[in-house]
Amino acid sequence: MSTTKNVVLVHGGFVDGSGWQAVYRLLTRDGFNVSVVQNPTHSLEGDVAVTRQVLDAQDGPAVLVGHSYGGAVITEAGRHDGVAALVYIAAFAPDKDESVATLIADPPPGAPVPPILPPQDGFLFLDREQFAASFAADVPAEDARFMADSQVPWGVGALEGPVTEAAWRTKPSWYLVTTEDRMIPPAAQHAMAERTGATVTETAASHSVYVSQPEAVAELIKQAAAHQA
Repeated sequence: MSTTKNVVLVHGGFVDGSGWQAVYRLLTRDGFNVSVVQNPTHSLEGDVAVTRQVLDAQDGPAVLVGHSYGGAVITEAGRHDGVAALVYIAAFAPDKDESVATLIADPPPGAPVPPILPPQDGFLFLDREQFAASFAADVPAEDARFMADSQVPWGVGALEGPVTEAAWRTKPSWYLVTTEDRMIPPAAQHAMAERTGATVTETAASHSVYVSQPEAVAELIKQAAAHQA
Protein backbone atom coordinates (compact mmCIF):
# COMPACT_ATOMS: atom_id res chain seq x y z
CA MET A 1 0.00 0.00 0.00
CA SER A 2 1.42 3.34 -1.01
CA THR A 3 1.19 6.48 1.13
CA THR A 4 0.28 9.94 -0.14
CA LYS A 5 3.50 11.92 0.41
CA ASN A 6 2.23 15.47 -0.09
CA VAL A 7 0.52 17.37 2.71
CA VAL A 8 -0.98 20.87 2.40
CA LEU A 9 -1.76 22.72 5.66
CA VAL A 10 -4.36 25.51 5.82
CA HIS A 11 -4.62 27.78 8.87
CA GLY A 12 -7.74 29.38 10.29
CA GLY A 13 -8.82 32.85 11.35
CA PHE A 14 -6.84 35.22 13.61
CA VAL A 15 -3.55 33.34 12.97
CA ASP A 16 -1.14 32.62 10.12
CA GLY A 17 0.64 29.54 8.81
CA SER A 18 3.57 29.74 11.25
CA GLY A 19 1.49 27.94 13.88
CA TRP A 20 1.92 24.75 11.86
CA GLN A 21 5.68 24.71 12.45
CA ALA A 22 5.77 21.78 14.90
CA VAL A 23 3.39 19.71 12.75
CA TYR A 24 5.50 20.57 9.70
CA ARG A 25 8.67 19.37 11.44
CA LEU A 26 7.11 16.07 12.51
CA LEU A 27 5.77 15.31 9.05
CA THR A 28 8.87 16.33 7.11
CA ARG A 29 10.96 14.23 9.50
CA ASP A 30 8.83 11.26 8.43
CA GLY A 31 9.47 11.96 4.75
CA PHE A 32 6.37 13.95 3.79
CA ASN A 33 6.49 16.92 1.45
CA VAL A 34 4.66 19.63 3.39
CA SER A 35 3.36 22.94 2.06
CA VAL A 36 1.89 25.62 4.32
CA VAL A 37 -0.74 27.89 2.77
CA GLN A 38 -0.59 31.53 3.85
CA ASN A 39 -4.21 32.36 3.15
CA PRO A 40 -4.95 36.04 3.86
CA THR A 41 -8.39 35.29 5.41
CA HIS A 42 -10.04 38.27 3.74
CA SER A 43 -12.59 36.22 1.81
CA LEU A 44 -13.39 32.54 1.42
CA GLU A 45 -13.10 32.83 -2.35
CA GLY A 46 -9.63 34.40 -2.07
CA ASP A 47 -8.41 31.80 0.42
CA VAL A 48 -9.67 28.97 -1.78
CA ALA A 49 -7.80 30.48 -4.73
CA VAL A 50 -4.53 30.66 -2.77
CA THR A 51 -4.99 27.08 -1.57
CA ARG A 52 -5.67 25.86 -5.09
CA GLN A 53 -2.44 27.52 -6.27
CA VAL A 54 -0.52 25.45 -3.71
CA LEU A 55 -2.38 22.30 -4.75
CA ASP A 56 -1.58 23.01 -8.41
CA ALA A 57 2.11 23.05 -7.51
CA GLN A 58 2.13 19.55 -5.98
CA ASP A 59 3.82 16.71 -7.88
CA GLY A 60 1.08 14.22 -7.05
CA PRO A 61 -1.95 13.70 -4.80
CA ALA A 62 -2.07 15.54 -1.49
CA VAL A 63 -3.73 15.33 1.90
CA LEU A 64 -5.44 18.68 2.48
CA VAL A 65 -5.60 19.75 6.14
CA GLY A 66 -7.58 22.63 7.65
CA HIS A 67 -7.77 24.06 11.17
CA SER A 68 -10.83 25.99 12.36
CA TYR A 69 -11.97 28.36 9.56
CA GLY A 70 -9.44 26.52 7.40
CA GLY A 71 -11.98 23.71 7.38
CA ALA A 72 -14.30 25.88 5.30
CA VAL A 73 -11.41 26.59 2.93
CA ILE A 74 -10.56 22.91 2.43
CA THR A 75 -14.24 22.02 2.06
CA GLU A 76 -14.34 24.22 -1.05
CA ALA A 77 -10.74 23.85 -2.29
CA GLY A 78 -10.75 20.11 -1.61
CA ARG A 79 -12.70 19.43 -4.81
CA HIS A 80 -9.35 19.94 -6.58
CA ASP A 81 -8.43 16.80 -8.55
CA GLY A 82 -5.15 16.50 -6.66
CA VAL A 83 -6.74 16.11 -3.22
CA ALA A 84 -6.73 12.51 -1.98
CA ALA A 85 -8.12 13.12 1.50
CA LEU A 86 -9.36 15.86 3.82
CA VAL A 87 -8.31 16.30 7.45
CA TYR A 88 -10.28 18.61 9.72
CA ILE A 89 -8.47 19.79 12.85
CA ALA A 90 -11.08 21.26 15.26
CA ALA A 91 -12.48 22.73 12.09
CA PHE A 92 -15.66 23.92 10.47
CA ALA A 93 -17.03 21.54 7.84
CA PRO A 94 -19.80 23.40 6.00
CA ASP A 95 -22.15 21.87 3.48
CA LYS A 96 -23.27 23.47 0.23
CA ASP A 97 -24.52 27.05 0.76
CA GLU A 98 -23.32 27.09 4.39
CA SER A 99 -20.67 29.42 5.81
CA VAL A 100 -18.87 29.68 9.14
CA ALA A 101 -21.36 32.42 9.99
CA THR A 102 -24.33 30.10 9.49
CA LEU A 103 -22.66 27.30 11.44
CA ILE A 104 -22.08 29.51 14.50
CA ALA A 105 -25.41 31.37 14.29
CA ASP A 106 -27.21 29.10 16.77
CA PRO A 107 -24.74 27.93 19.46
CA PRO A 108 -25.81 25.11 21.78
CA PRO A 109 -27.12 26.20 25.21
CA GLY A 110 -24.31 26.82 27.69
CA ALA A 111 -21.58 26.74 25.04
CA PRO A 112 -18.70 29.20 25.54
CA VAL A 113 -19.02 32.31 23.41
CA PRO A 114 -15.76 33.21 21.63
CA PRO A 115 -14.65 36.75 22.59
CA ILE A 116 -14.90 38.14 19.05
CA LEU A 117 -14.89 41.94 19.05
CA PRO A 118 -17.27 43.97 16.87
CA PRO A 119 -16.02 44.31 13.27
CA GLN A 120 -13.51 47.07 12.53
CA ASP A 121 -13.55 48.15 8.88
CA GLY A 122 -14.85 44.72 7.89
CA PHE A 123 -12.39 42.70 9.97
CA LEU A 124 -12.67 40.73 13.21
CA PHE A 125 -10.29 40.27 16.14
CA LEU A 126 -10.44 38.33 19.39
CA ASP A 127 -10.24 40.22 22.67
CA ARG A 128 -6.54 40.06 23.55
CA GLU A 129 -7.19 39.62 27.26
CA GLN A 130 -9.43 36.60 26.63
CA PHE A 131 -7.49 35.14 23.71
CA ALA A 132 -5.47 32.60 25.71
CA ALA A 133 -8.42 31.20 27.65
CA SER A 134 -10.60 30.86 24.56
CA PHE A 135 -8.15 29.98 21.78
CA ALA A 136 -4.97 28.62 23.34
CA ALA A 137 -5.59 27.49 26.93
CA ASP A 138 -3.00 24.68 26.79
CA VAL A 139 -0.33 26.69 24.97
CA PRO A 140 2.51 28.13 27.13
CA ALA A 141 1.42 31.53 28.42
CA GLU A 142 4.21 33.42 26.65
CA ASP A 143 3.34 31.81 23.32
CA ALA A 144 -0.39 32.40 23.78
CA ARG A 145 0.30 36.06 24.53
CA PHE A 146 2.31 36.34 21.32
CA MET A 147 -0.55 34.74 19.37
CA ALA A 148 -2.94 37.28 20.88
CA ASP A 149 -0.67 40.21 20.04
CA SER A 150 0.08 39.03 16.48
CA GLN A 151 -3.49 38.38 15.38
CA VAL A 152 -4.25 38.41 11.68
CA PRO A 153 -7.43 40.39 10.86
CA TRP A 154 -10.18 37.93 9.91
CA GLY A 155 -12.41 39.32 7.19
CA VAL A 156 -16.17 39.30 7.65
CA GLY A 157 -16.24 38.19 4.01
CA ALA A 158 -14.33 35.04 4.97
CA LEU A 159 -16.70 34.36 7.86
CA GLU A 160 -19.75 34.81 5.64
CA GLY A 161 -18.45 33.18 2.45
CA PRO A 162 -20.68 30.24 1.48
CA VAL A 163 -19.39 26.92 0.21
CA THR A 164 -20.59 26.13 -3.33
CA GLU A 165 -19.99 22.36 -3.15
CA ALA A 166 -18.67 20.33 -0.20
CA ALA A 167 -15.58 18.27 -1.01
CA TRP A 168 -16.28 15.88 1.86
CA ARG A 169 -19.21 14.51 -0.12
CA THR A 170 -16.77 12.92 -2.55
CA LYS A 171 -13.44 12.74 -0.67
CA PRO A 172 -12.60 10.62 2.41
CA SER A 173 -12.32 12.72 5.57
CA TRP A 174 -10.72 12.58 9.00
CA TYR A 175 -11.59 14.80 11.96
CA LEU A 176 -9.74 15.60 15.19
CA VAL A 177 -12.18 16.68 17.91
CA THR A 178 -10.70 18.82 20.71
CA THR A 179 -12.65 18.12 23.89
CA GLU A 180 -11.45 21.24 25.77
CA ASP A 181 -12.24 23.62 22.90
CA ARG A 182 -13.77 26.98 23.84
CA MET A 183 -14.01 28.31 20.27
CA ILE A 184 -15.93 25.51 18.51
CA PRO A 185 -17.93 23.43 21.03
CA PRO A 186 -16.90 19.74 21.00
CA ALA A 187 -20.55 18.75 20.42
CA ALA A 188 -20.61 20.90 17.28
CA GLN A 189 -17.34 19.35 16.12
CA HIS A 190 -18.78 15.86 16.60
CA ALA A 191 -21.94 16.81 14.70
CA MET A 192 -19.96 18.16 11.74
CA ALA A 193 -17.62 15.16 11.75
CA GLU A 194 -20.55 12.74 11.79
CA ARG A 195 -22.24 14.55 8.92
CA THR A 196 -19.10 14.34 6.80
CA GLY A 197 -18.72 10.64 7.52
CA ALA A 198 -15.24 11.34 8.85
CA THR A 199 -12.98 8.98 10.74
CA VAL A 200 -12.97 10.69 14.15
CA THR A 201 -10.24 10.96 16.78
CA GLU A 202 -10.57 12.85 20.08
CA THR A 203 -7.92 14.55 22.16
CA ALA A 204 -8.12 16.63 25.34
CA ALA A 205 -6.83 19.90 23.93
CA SER A 206 -7.73 23.53 23.32
CA HIS A 207 -8.63 25.00 19.95
CA SER A 208 -4.88 25.45 19.33
CA VAL A 209 -4.24 21.70 19.31
CA TYR A 210 -1.97 22.06 16.26
CA VAL A 211 0.37 24.12 18.48
CA SER A 212 -0.08 22.34 21.82
CA GLN A 213 -0.32 18.73 20.61
CA PRO A 214 1.33 18.56 17.19
CA GLU A 215 1.96 14.83 17.59
CA ALA A 216 -1.79 14.09 17.70
CA VAL A 217 -2.35 16.24 14.63
CA ALA A 218 0.53 14.70 12.68
CA GLU A 219 -0.64 11.20 13.58
CA LEU A 220 -4.12 11.78 12.15
CA ILE A 221 -2.65 13.29 8.98
CA LYS A 222 -0.46 10.20 8.59
CA GLN A 223 -3.54 7.98 8.98
CA ALA A 224 -5.25 9.88 6.17
CA ALA A 225 -2.12 9.69 4.01
CA ALA A 226 -1.97 5.90 4.40
CA HIS A 227 -5.60 5.44 3.34
CA GLN A 228 -6.33 4.08 -0.09
CA ALA A 229 -9.88 4.51 -1.38
